Order: sequence, then structure tokens, then C-alpha cells
Amino acid sequence: MLKYVYILLPLLFLAQTPVLGEDALTESPAPTTTQSSEETVASESGAALFSPNVINVVYLIAAVMFIRGIKGLTHPRTAVRGNLLAALGMLLAVVFTLGAGGLSYGVIFAGLIVGGGIGAYKAVKVEMTEMPEMVALFNGFGGVASVFVAGAAMIYESVTVSGSVATAASGFIGAVTLTGSLVAYAKLQGLKWMPDGAILPAQKLVNAALVFVAMLLSWWLVKSAGTGSTYYIAYWLIVIVACVLGITLTTPIGGADMPVVIALLNSYSGLAACATGFVISNSVLIIAGSLVGASGLILCGIMCKAMNRSLGNVIFGTMGPSADTPDADEVYKTVKSSSPEEVAILFDSAQKAVIVPGYGMAVSQAQHAVRDLSNLLESRGCHVDFAVHPVAGRMPGHMNVLLAEANIDYDRLREMDDINPELEQYDVALVIGANDVVNPVARTDPNSPIAGMPIIDVDKCRTVVVVKRSLSPGFAGIPNPLFAADNALMMFGDGKKAILELISAIKEG
Repeated sequence: MLKYVYILLPLLFLAQTPVLGEDALTESPAPTTTQSSEETVASESGAALFSPNVINVVYLIAAVMFIRGIKGLTHPRTAVRGNLLAALGMLLAVVFTLGAGGLSYGVIFAGLIVGGGIGAYKAVKVEMTEMPEMVALFNGFGGVASVFVAGAAMIYESVTVSGSVATAASGFIGAVTLTGSLVAYAKLQGLKWMPDGAILPAQKLVNAALVFVAMLLSWWLVKSAGTGSTYYIAYWLIVIVACVLGITLTTPIGGADMPVVIALLNSYSGLAACATGFVISNSVLIIAGSLVGASGLILCGIMCKAMNRSLGNVIFGTMGPSADTPDADEVYKTVKSSSPEEVAILFDSAQKAVIVPGYGMAVSQAQHAVRDLSNLLESRGCHVDFAVHPVAGRMPGHMNVLLAEANIDYDRLREMDDINPELEQYDVALVIGANDVVNPVARTDPNSPIAGMPIIDVDKCRTVVVVKRSLSPGFAGIPNPLFAADNALMMFGDGKKAILELISAIKEG
């Protein structure tokens, strides 16, 4: 990828001769031979630091880097490079956009130092288990940025019908993203004051009414374009209504659907940025927003398929126990508890084993211990695979991120559809903190809240060992009969501690 950057960078020096845009031809006098490049592109806020040609070339480079960066994120081996490439592209876009607005180098780099310093601090301090919350906050920050940029553009940009439509869209989507992301953050944090379920009677009707009101306000904003205070009042009323809608849309959604919600909010933040790009006529913002919006929607589709649910059912439906849900005491009356020493005997004679990570592994930060266990078993002649469910954890790819952090070879990670037909050949399945994604009622009970949801069929293995702190239900809130199956053993305890004890027991023979 860098070779393309090296080829395009010389164009920066060839593009120093300014080319006037359409606005300049209609609003500014033709430059004289004594005018400098900076004087030619001078704006009301001050002389621009770069000519229009330079800006366009940099935007082209940034767009290519965004696309190549996303491409790199499709595989763990290239994910770090892809992330850095996209980040560098965004840095170029930000610096040159601010420079085009007339800001000095000092102001630009002061902002980069403050913002980059805060970002670097959070990146170092935030635990991997809190990454879903961090992603939710990122989405919210993107939404509120779009709200304020579009609001500021109403003051400084010329008013047009198309610009007013884009302004309304930016404010609406950005505000929904902001409050929706904050609610998702609070739910992921497990804050006790956060309501679980609908907070208003007939909340779906309330949501529909809020959308209708926002549409009326948007029509008012477009009709009142350029009329002074009425124009601004309409915009901020749209933002207020959208903020309420973001809360009422997100509060009923349960923890089991959080991976889909995070992907959807990520898409919203991209769509808001795209709309803001149209407001301020910034091509790189339109490109970046479109990429984020499209990729977020594609990811939502993948998540919904993995849960056998529609996006509408995730947003407007609920997942939880019903009157037909079996009583947990009745389901778990034949649960068999086991010790690390007994489980070590199973692994001592196992030829093939599969490890299924879940949110319990993330909470206990057991990924490195799991890696050590798999390496130990491999050294003793036991073939070990990892079966990863697409929605395990609390954000898309949560388990993949944790296993990659522990330097587990990506080739050992098996997708659910790939490994399910082979699970009958495995001697031992070790489930670490997973619940709903291995619950067999998804196949056997058509009345279950997770009926039809694709699961990892670990119950078909010869023996299943489940590591959990207790028999508490997963996000769906229903008991799991796998824990009481004839071929299942429960090893109660903290995930990391239990795996370390198992490693010690295997070594001691």
C-alpha cells in the first residue's frame, strides 16, 4: 500500500498552482499575477495553508488508505497494519482539512496533541473486557461531532435546499447515535440505574410518534432555510427529539443483542458523518462516512444471520424468558460437578479437543491461560481447535480479538458452520464462560426465545466440560440443559483460575 502513497505524494508539489472552484469563480475576483497561492484561497477565517489541488490529492490518498485499511482488517495477520493505515489516512484528512480552513499549524498540532494524548491514554488503560464499552463511546462521539459540525455549518455555510436536508439528516442521525450509544455503554457497564426494558407505556408507538415529529421538524427546517432564528430553532428541536428517540429505541434491547446494536450504532455514526460531509461539502468525510455506514450495516446483517433474527426483531423485539421457559431448578437437578484433576484425566487420553470461548473468558481475562493450555495439550499429542461463535461476547469479533491478543494462531480458529459437522469426532469440548451460543434448546425447543439460533453443537462431543462461576443464565435469561446433560461436567470457578488449575493438574499427571 505504501508504494501508492509514494507515487501520489510527489503530486503535492505539482499541485501548488491553485485552481479556483465554482464558488471562487462566482464570488471572488480573478487573481492577479502578483497574488500568492495562499492569497488565492484565502477564506474569511484566514489564509488557507494549502491550495485546492493539494487538498484534493490528499483526500484521494486518504480515501485509498481508508479502503485499504478496511481491507486489512479482514484478517488478523493484516489487521494491525490496516488499522494503522486507516488511522494515518484520517490524520492526513484532519490536518489538511483544518489547514484549508485557515487554522495555523500551531493550533492544528495543539489539537492533535490534546486529542491524541487522551486517546492514547484510554487505549493503554482500558482493559480488553471493557472494549465493547469503548466502542460504544466512540460511536457516541462520532454522533455528537456530526451534530455540532452540522449546527456550526448553518452559521457559516450558504443555505440551500439540499444542504438543509443534509443538515436535518446529520442532526437526527447523530443525536440518535449519541444517546443510543450512551445507553448501550451503561447497559454494558451493568449500571444499576439503567432501566432494563421499556421505560414508557406503548413505547413502540412513542418511537413512531417521535420519528413522525422529527420528520415534521425536518420539513420545517427545509422550509425555513435562511430565515434566521427559525432555521436554528428547527434544527435543535430535531436534535432534542432525536436524543429522546435514541434512548427509547435502545433501552428495551437486551444484552444478548448488544453485538448487533453496537454494529448498528457504528453504522449510524458513519451515516451521520456522511450527511455532515454533504453539509460542509467535504468529499473525504462523505467517503469515510459511507465506508463506515456500509460496513456497519453489512456487519449487522452478519450478526443477525448468526442469531437467526431480523434486524427489525433486534431493534423492536425482546429476547428473554417467557411463561413457557422451564424452571432452572428442574433443568439443573442432574448437574455433575467436577474438579481440575478429574478433567485432567479426560484430556490425558484425548486425541482431539475443542475450546469454545465466551464472555466468561473475557471477564476473567483467561485468554493467555487458554493459550498455555492449548500449547500444553498440543505438546502431548492432542489436536486442539477453537470454535468461535459470531456473537459470543458483547461486540462483533469479541472472542477473535481476545484470542489474537494471546497470539493464538488464526488457523486454529474454526467458524461455527465449519466445525459443527465434525464435533462428533472430538473427545472433549471445553466451554469457557459461554452460555446461549451452546444452548441446545435453540435446536430442540421451538418455543424458546433463541429457537432457530445457530449454535455450536458441543453437546455432540463425547464429553463436554463447562467452566462457569455458577449456573446463572446467559443474556437470553433461560437455563441451559447442556449443563445437566449425561456427557457434561461442570467445573465451577473463575475462568482464569480454573484453567490455571487445570494446567497444573495436567502437568502433575
